[in-house]
Amino acid sequence: MSIPEAPPASPPPNEKRQPRQSRLVKAALACARLGQFDVTIRNVSETGIGGQAPGALNIGERITVFLPGHEPMLGTVRWVAGNRFGIETDRPVETSRLRAAHGSGAAAPEPIAGFEIIPPPTAPARRPGLVLGSAQSAQFGRNMWQGKR
Repeated sequence: MSIPEAPPASPPPNEKRQPRQSRLVKAALACARLGQFDVTIRNVSETGIGGQAPGALNIGERITVFLPGHEPMLGTVRWVAGNRFGIETDRPVETSRLRAAHGSGAAAPEPIAGFEIIPPPTAPARRPGLVLGSAQSAQFGRNMWQGKR
């Protein structure tokens, strides 16, 4: 009788994990248990997404993923750690479309109103009621608003 071999600890070479790209994107997920809710995507690869949700997901749960620049797609929750998750999507995630839809592409920024430094006025400003030199030592404590007697 032979002893069955244990499965390999690392994935076979043809199932190598896709490189992840760090992103900070708002998206939405939907499932039968929780309904639709907003999430923050922290990293993206061609085969899935990782991020944070307001509540805990269940491993193996089927999820609808709503990413900017993509049609809704189905995915499966592969790992959960508290409110963080990893989802493997059924269709590839196109990171270039995600970047363009989210506005972080290389497009030129929209023109905004500039500002100009305006020098201070050179002519003295007239200030009614202000008497220059009113704080002389001979008049210390005298109220200038009561008029002269």
